[in-house]
Amino acid sequence: MAGSLEDIPLPEPVTSGETSLEQLLQQRRSVREYRAAALSLADIGQLLWSVQGITHPQGFRTAPSAGALYPLELYIVAGEVQGLEPGVYHYRPGNHQLIPTVSGDLRRRLAGCALDQAWIHDAAAVVVFAAVYQRTMRKYGERGERYVHMEVGHATQNLFLQAEALGLDTVVVGAFHDEALANLLQLSADVQPLLLMPVGGRR
Repeated sequence: MAGSLEDIPLPEPVTSGETSLEQLLQQRRSVREYRAAALSLADIGQLLWSVQGITHPQGFRTAPSAGALYPLELYIVAGEVQGLEPGVYHYRPGNHQLIPTVSGDLRRRLAGCALDQAWIHDAAAVVVFAAVYQRTMRKYGERGERYVHMEVGHATQNLFLQAEALGLDTVVVGAFHDEALANLLQLSADVQPLLLMPVGGRR
């Protein structure tokens, strides 16, 4: 799929909302059942921006990163997204755009990699968090691995809160077969999958 379709610009992110941070924190829950409804491209853009969007002229992002090295890589496994063909897309924060990498609806096969957890194939889309550990470990050595794991925690909470603000539901999934998932998504050898967050409409 890479190179067969043009890169997809995402709608500009919204930087103000109607619900207070305190209310979003109060309401945030892990949810594993989703309404059968498509997400919009604006939803996808807003979710991805909340995780790794650029928020400063020097390239700083929405989630803190040790040394501002940003080891995380985000992928969307899209199934039911308006304006987006089913497939896998790599998020590029610098241009706030998606790069198509694998075609076809892979949600059911993705669920198979994750011990057949049904909420993965039921979600409209799944955000895959991965990391290039060496970006951080080159500077911090073995301790850099811990910093990467701290960073993915910050980033997932951002996604939880943004989903809540959009009236969507999500959950963190950490149980999956690493090699099978990496092969399915055609990740390069230096990109390691860390967790999944299926996203769907609220029941």
